[in-house]
Amino acid sequence: MNISIHNTFLPHTDAEAALAFYRDLLGFELRQDVGYNGLRWLTVGPVGDSTSIVLHPPAIDPGITDAERETILNLIAKGVYTALTLGSDDLDGLFERLEAGGADIVQEPTDQDYGVRDAAFRDPSGNLIRVNQL
Repeated sequence: MNISIHNTFLPHTDAEAALAFYRDLLGFELRQDVGYNGLRWLTVGPVGDSTSIVLHPPAIDPGITDAERETILNLIAKGVYTALTLGSDDLDGLFERLEAGGADIVQEPTDQDYGVRDAAFRDPSGNLIRVNQL
């Protein structure tokens, strides 16, 4: 039996900005663009890979209160709500491309004490995106 990660979810606060980051800057393909009641869900992923990221409107669950919704949106804006780690065989090349594209850089490529070389960015919504050298 094989088990793979099919989808993971990250919130977006601006669908067009998220699309510009994930499709145009990272080079992911857009797999689905679903709209409903003025909201958009974008499914993106690396070309040739079956794993997808569903970028979704945050805090829309009708079971949460306005105060909870406000807390979630504040945590997203602060950049501490969620994170994703990607891998690249060319971390430095990807870093140069993201830096030139105006990405919000958190950490330049660094050899970590724990044996990983990585860099970090925030997407337009504030989600922390780490990239490990493969």
